[in-house]
Amino acid sequence: MSDKRTLEYDALTKTKTSFLFEEASSGREAEDTVVIQTEQDVTQIVEDNKRKRNEIDKHQKHGEWSKVASIPLSVLYQLDQQGITKDKKRFKAWLNDPDNRAFRTRGGRV
Repeated sequence: MSDKRTLEYDALTKTKTSFLFEEASSGREAEDTVVIQTEQDVTQIVEDNKRKRNEIDKHQKHGEWSKVASIPLSVLYQLDQQGITKDKKRFKAWLNDPDNRAFRTRGGRV
């Protein structure tokens, strides 16, 4: 038997935290499973980042404190758990990875 219930929803960040309980079937030696799951709708953040990326003049110089990305909290928490945010070199590599382009607010390299 499986039971999933929403514990909390934050309308500002569009983040939902759920509690999931899965009861082990009686025929197996497995144990019951409890999971706390966080989901975030990042559609608006990705669309805003794309718009900002397209608006910026490609010949404009970027200063030392220019905004390069807008990362949803759920993704930032995952990066922090993996130690990526604490390692400047790994974080730059993550930001420069084409797979993570949706979180960039301007082109170029970090």
